[in-house]
Amino acid sequence: MNRVKRAIIMAAGEGTRLRPLTYTTHKALLPVNGRPMIETILQALADNGIRDVTVVVGYKKEQFASLPARWPGVRLIENPWYASRNNISSLYVARAYLPGAMVLDGDQVIRDASALDPSFERSGYNCVWTDGHTDEWLLTLDGEGTVRSCSRTGGERGWRLYSVSRWSEDDGRRLAADLEQAMEEEKNWSLYWDDVALFLRPEDYRLGVRPMAADAVVEIDSLAELAAADPSYAGYITPKEGM
Repeated sequence: MNRVKRAIIMAAGEGTRLRPLTYTTHKALLPVNGRPMIETILQALADNGIRDVTVVVGYKKEQFASLPARWPGVRLIENPWYASRNNISSLYVARAYLPGAMVLDGDQVIRDASALDPSFERSGYNCVWTDGHTDEWLLTLDGEGTVRSCSRTGGERGWRLYSVSRWSEDDGRRLAADLEQAMEEEKNWSLYWDDVALFLRPEDYRLGVRPMAADAVVEIDSLAELAAADPSYAGYITPKEGM
């Protein structure tokens, strides 16, 4: 059995899909029902005994400056390429902390701290089983519970991937090395970091899934999803977005 020793929170992006709100406030710091999204993550991590947390910042980095004082154990690392490269660059700058790490996106709300349980058998993602259609990334498994394939465009009857993943010591070191190769040698700057293990070098890993309840984690990728989580944002939704 493996155990998470530290966490990496990705919070460097510009949050273009949450404009105009993100013109003034970083998306991870937008309050949902009175609490910034990233603080629901930090609290859930602390509830699980995970206090060694690296937050990767870039856009509006100054807005995160108070986090280390208010959350002991938090460190900030800057991604200088946040505006010109995809989020592979954010995990690349934090790769030294990958062995034994949990990796999360900063634009999600943790409603059930048990979703961030530090114990795990194999590296992989939190997932929710879906029988119906989803447009989110969808994983399928083989008979041994190993991820066999991933669809970026979704589908039906599979494991919907959420932005919570755990990496063993060995897999974390392997992922760090693969990130270095992708960034430094191959110049694959347009990739999501998840592409490295799921598409670029899947033969290097035997990933599994961590089942969780559908309402344990809420990912906020649009104004409509933000308003669904916190109705005080309903005024930002256009008729088209609300459809």
